Amino acid sequence: MAERHPGPGRRSFVAAGVGAALALAVATPAQAAPAERAVRGRRVFGRYGSPAARLDERTLYVDAGGAGDFTTVQAAVTAASGSGYTLVVAPGVYRETVAVSVARTEMTWIGASGNARDVVVVYDNAAGTPKPGGGTYGTTGSATTLVQAAGFTARDITFANDWLRADHPDITGTQAVAIKVQGDRSAFLRCRFLGHQDTLYADSMALGTFARQYFRDCYAEGDVDFVFGRATAVFERCHFHTLTRTDLSSAPYGFVFAPSTAGANPHGYLVTRSRITSGAPDGHYKLARPWVPSSDTTARPMLTVRETRLGAGIDAVAPYTNMSAGFPWQDQRFAEYRNTGPGAVVSVPENRPQLTAAEAASATREAYLGDWTPWERC
Repeated sequence: MAERHPGPGRRSFVAAGVGAALALAVATPAQAAPAERAVRGRRVFGRYGSPAARLDERTLYVDAGGAGDFTTVQAAVTAASGSGYTLVVAPGVYRETVAVSVARTEMTWIGASGNARDVVVVYDNAAGTPKPGGGTYGTTGSATTLVQAAGFTARDITFANDWLRADHPDITGTQAVAIKVQGDRSAFLRCRFLGHQDTLYADSMALGTFARQYFRDCYAEGDVDFVFGRATAVFERCHFHTLTRTDLSSAPYGFVFAPSTAGANPHGYLVTRSRITSGAPDGHYKLARPWVPSSDTTARPMLTVRETRLGAGIDAVAPYTNMSAGFPWQDQRFAEYRNTGPGAVVSVPENRPQLTAAEAASATREAYLGDWTPWERC
């Protein structure tokens, strides 16, 4: 049987972990007396100080209930007009889109409670959503959060896009990105990424730019290509979860990874010591398919999955498939090493390329990330 993780619908699931925080925000609104806000500020920001006890001049506080410097994340990002700022974000649901421009380098976001379920940045644009001035948002424009600056770090925060196909049967552009990350040296620790199609867009600023990204102890879920892009990205001790679908009657329901690694980049996606579970029937998901964009037909998508448990939701017989017949997955750089679980059983060897021990020795976070060592700060 498939490994099941049943739960409520997307919007109620996003809100469930922050109900108490929202109740607190309502109890002490922004109009409360300064002394009352200061007391609450110490409470919601915990060990990270407060506006009345600021850690340093480059630490800013965000709280939807008014106890911080700002009530929205974007307002705090806009105010951080330089390098090295830290945003401490109090528990709550922040329904907004946020963009971190290239100038705002070395920025850190911290979820104040230490639990990503408590701090949620969410919006609901899709690629096909009409824009107020005409046209549609497109895949990149659908992103709830866009990070272009180098040196970005996020800890204990949920990034979500709760756009639902069932609510918009008239829209065919169903890509709905929770976060697009383009900056080099971007690290995410104990974060959650919630969406359906194209949830986590791990990319770079330009074709010739090999942005390095590191995800540790994170959770990502979705259905179609929900981890995708051309970044050099290491996913360590992460949990990927494939959602069930009621709009399809047969497999495949979707694809976990869709890398679009540039042909000149020796390192694409590396998944290590992680796990993949599913809420769908057995064998209804592919592990990956290669994305060769029309803007870069020289791409050679690269994915290595090693020492990872693949649940029964993954099609063990044929875990890979093509996105385009002109770019078969066999011509790309897909490989596995010492994976376990029912979705990792090798019954048709030609369908599951395996690394040798010698090859696996160079498929490590150190080799992928080079002189950048974010794991030392975990």
